[in-house]
Amino acid sequence: MYLLEGKIIAQQEKKNIVDTMRDYGITPGLATILVGDNPASNVYVKAKIKACEEVGFYGEHYNLDYSSTTEDVLAVITSLNKNPEIHGILVQSPPPPHIDMVRLVNAIDPLKDVDCFHPLNLGKFFSGQSDFAPCTPTGVITMLDSIPNFSYEGKSALIIGRSNIVGKPMAILLTNRHATVSLAHSRTKNLDIYLQKADIIIAATGQAEMIKGDMVKEGVVIIDVGIDRVLNPITNKSRLVGDVEFESVKDKAYAISPVPGGVGPMTIVTLLSNTLKLALQSISLK
Repeated sequence: MYLLEGKIIAQQEKKNIVDTMRDYGITPGLATILVGDNPASNVYVKAKIKACEEVGFYGEHYNLDYSSTTEDVLAVITSLNKNPEIHGILVQSPPPPHIDMVRLVNAIDPLKDVDCFHPLNLGKFFSGQSDFAPCTPTGVITMLDSIPNFSYEGKSALIIGRSNIVGKPMAILLTNRHATVSLAHSRTKNLDIYLQKADIIIAATGQAEMIKGDMVKEGVVIIDVGIDRVLNPITNKSRLVGDVEFESVKDKAYAISPVPGGVGPMTIVTLLSNTLKLALQSISLK
């Protein structure tokens, strides 16, 4: 079993980013916007800020009160769109329910849309006009590329989850690498049949440890995108788990990503990589 340790892969990616920055003499700039005090969002944003500092990015970070309006956030985005030191703008999801995330995404300059959520960027990606893609699916591909003696071609790939952030772009990226892709979701019937046939499984369901060892075949490659916190009723302590029951699946897997320490670090390092791409693009447009 090959353990896909995102933390280790991400460190090499960070080294590549620093080398490219040095070669081009550029300092990419990333701005993060957090609205409210969601504990999980706070953790994610702090991790992104720390990663920026590690590679020497310029950063601006805005933590707006929960009571902030959509217009308040739009004002910050408008200012950042005009700031030449900022190459990437990220609005942390999910925002409070009274915030119109669609308006925020559409307001970000597509040339600074580091998440690749703007309709213009998604359209270019889905139509094959750009290889710039959302961070988590791109990070997953980087993980898969690191597996020894691994090939996508002709493999049966199952993605569980059809979000615009993970599932749908993941399907495009795998199809482009000649895998045969099935995209399952909450209304898929007989999911167990798809699981048993899959050579590659990308789990992004948000259901803690739903995939067990007896559901998958020998030699499967599994990337666990999920992250959940479950409580041990005996110790009354919680632990982080993914969508895959790691202990029962690992002995059947050819390669598997852990939770934590798998996809999470890859998403963050891909955010850095995407920021760098936007910074280099800004040079070419001058």
